[in-house]
Amino acid sequence: MKALQYVTPGKEPEVREIPKPEPGPGEVLLKVTAAGVCHSDDFVMNNPPEMFGIELPLTLGHEGAGRVEAVGDGVKGIDIGTDVVVYGPWGCGNCWFCAQGQENYCSRAAELGILPPGLGSPGAIAEYLIVDSPRHLVPIGDLDPVSTVPLTDAGLTPYHAIKRSMSKLRPGSWTVVIGSGGLGHVAIQLLRHLSSTRIIALDVSDEKLDFARSVGAHEAVLSDDKAADNVRKITGPAGANLVLDFVGYQPTIDTAMAVAGVDSDVTVVGVGDFKSVARIGFGSSPYEATATSPYWGARSELIELIDLAHEGVLDIAVERFTLDDAPEAYRKLAAGTLRGRAVVVP
Repeated sequence: MKALQYVTPGKEPEVREIPKPEPGPGEVLLKVTAAGVCHSDDFVMNNPPEMFGIELPLTLGHEGAGRVEAVGDGVKGIDIGTDVVVYGPWGCGNCWFCAQGQENYCSRAAELGILPPGLGSPGAIAEYLIVDSPRHLVPIGDLDPVSTVPLTDAGLTPYHAIKRSMSKLRPGSWTVVIGSGGLGHVAIQLLRHLSSTRIIALDVSDEKLDFARSVGAHEAVLSDDKAADNVRKITGPAGANLVLDFVGYQPTIDTAMAVAGVDSDVTVVGVGDFKSVARIGFGSSPYEATATSPYWGARSELIELIDLAHEGVLDIAVERFTLDDAPEAYRKLAAGTLRGRAVVVP
């Protein structure tokens, strides 16, 4: 079968022929119908493989959708031919966090060597994908897999970030969304559907700001060295109640902290680099402001997102690529020229 693999450190991924996998005991084989391309992949490929404990070659793609093709011994509760999406942050299934459906925070994953598909285990940008357990599959019914597959990360990650701050999103509140791309444009739509907060989008070009307005941002501000002052002109002295930074570099984190108000949440979602920090302390941050960096989301939250998708409240912007053209998707991702989310359709 064909698969897009990260083969050589520092080089772009390659489309290669590899053996079709067979499901072992407890596993499920999917015929892939769609796979998302994410900035996290680019981040991984620009750092030494040993930093993340991955072995090369690695089939990329941690956003996956497919049709159940075959199951291994002992698998029950999922029928052949079922259309599903894959919950990516696999865990042990037994620790306290996993028992709550929060496998994204599994306390034993590192110890047991459990890695997500595309980020250590073979990923979804291929013709077939092995999923380690049927509990990591969420049926999607008649939803289009191409427009639905980004929900497994580009939807789930902002949904989790927003849900933990829902109590802050009262009428009259302000939420600042930094970066309106793959995750940010979904976050804006979720905020509009889930709350009455007013949304200020920040991005680096007028085209991107127009896109943010088109998906529901009330205000749009150029993300430059004057961004914090311009946001404060909109929010007034109270500042923002919630700031979602989908970029994660030092300049955007500094802006996030500068626009945050008293008793606000600053949530750094973007994987910019490991050196960027948010300063928290008396005199350097607003009173009772919190800064956090979440990871992905819970299995129950992905189920909720699929239910929202069935209600038709989300319009995910996607740019389609064939499997042969998948390397071009990563080139456009690195260049910042994608509008929304890149999806590879085998």
